[in-house]
Amino acid sequence: MPTVTVVFTTLARSIAGTDQLKLELPEDATYRDIVRQLAARYPDFLGLLIAEDRETFLSSNMFIIDGDLATPAMVMESKPKDGEVIHLMSVITGG
Repeated sequence: MPTVTVVFTTLARSIAGTDQLKLELPEDATYRDIVRQLAARYPDFLGLLIAEDRETFLSSNMFIIDGDLATPAMVMESKPKDGEVIHLMSVITGG
């Protein structure tokens, strides 16, 4: 079973009341499954970070893998690797 650490930043950390969460995942788990677990565990994420469907992010929210902004988890059907550190980031844009 892969184990990942989800690191909460800014709004997610404030809502969750913690900096991080370790998750043990089934072998066939995807990033979308992690979003589902977060929605179930932290219902206050809904409508702010996670869409009402409980499996996708609202725009400007994403997973960053191992803290590298060059490797966001854009394909939610991809499978996380054991030991990954997944940052839940809210990206602020403007113009």
